Amino acid sequence: MPETATQTDEVLLNRVGSAAIISLNRPKALNSLNLAMVRVMKEAMDRFAADPGISCVILKGEGERGLCAGGDIRVIHEAGKAKDPDVTRFWREEFPVNYMISRYSKPYVALMDGIVMGGGVGVSAHGKHRVVTERTKLAMPETGIGYVPDVGATWLLPRAPGEVGTWMGLTGEVVGPADAIYANLADACVSSERLSELVEALGRLPGGASDDAVRQTIDGFAISPGENILESNRALIDRAFGHDTVEEIVAALEREAGEFATKTLELIVKRSPTSLKLTLRMLRLGRHSSSLVECLEREFAVGSEILRNHDFYEGVRAAIIDKDRNPKWSPARLEEVVDADLDRYLAVRHPALFPDHRL
Repeated sequence: MPETATQTDEVLLNRVGSAAIISLNRPKALNSLNLAMVRVMKEAMDRFAADPGISCVILKGEGERGLCAGGDIRVIHEAGKAKDPDVTRFWREEFPVNYMISRYSKPYVALMDGIVMGGGVGVSAHGKHRVVTERTKLAMPETGIGYVPDVGATWLLPRAPGEVGTWMGLTGEVVGPADAIYANLADACVSSERLSELVEALGRLPGGASDDAVRQTIDGFAISPGENILESNRALIDRAFGHDTVEEIVAALEREAGEFATKTLELIVKRSPTSLKLTLRMLRLGRHSSSLVECLEREFAVGSEILRNHDFYEGVRAAIIDKDRNPKWSPARLEEVVDADLDRYLAVRHPALFPDHRL
């Protein structure tokens, strides 16, 4: 690597021919992102963008389990419990990197092999070239830990076909490669066994290669992504999730027959009622937002307020710390979460993440 590219044990920087490789390297933590990793990614991407010899930037995850399972929520949980005034610093620096990826000047290729969740979606799905494999397990699981989809997901999910994004955001369910492509969160499926070949082929492109050249190279490796569960159930999803209250969605699911509706209902009723209602409100606002920046700013404001309340700490405790999978939400029922409660999360103003960007 050029001397100007600084790597750490947790983010490895390499070159394969003309392709610059950013490798997330916390395999024991499923490559979960922390603040130091976000900073290395930004620095590397800035420098790669200015290097005329680089054809594309490729993001991948080390280990066998996945690209990235999200942000390191244990760290945020501990900082929030300790009333650390800098608890939101991670999001303050992570969200601009998500935006940077969406506007990156060179072809950006995300290899979404294995687990891709939460923040892992943020560093992949905003890119121009999103490659899934037969092993991809993608999700925005935040309602299960008392949080809401962030990293620009409230911009991405409303732009999925019909109400597919609403289904993904509320249930937090894992989807496979065909569903990720159908939801417009990925572009092509490549066999996991051929990812190294793909990287080598991309590295043979000339510096300054076009997005079209990168896409053609990826397409040369593409295979069928397999069964598309979301497309198969699209009519049901649109019927049930087209409503603008979670109560109406639950009632609609109760009227539907079949395994898919039953499983979906079982998933939703286990989620944080506050998170469900906030998520639906934010997805509807995201549908009519003018930009990714607007959604990121809103997500940051809501996330900051969530840290002042019960459900996030309880959700992380149940899922990550004690692992009893039995969170005690407060409020515990949907009908106990009223509009005034939600308005409070959305009304608080925080210093802008993008002060120079006109919404």
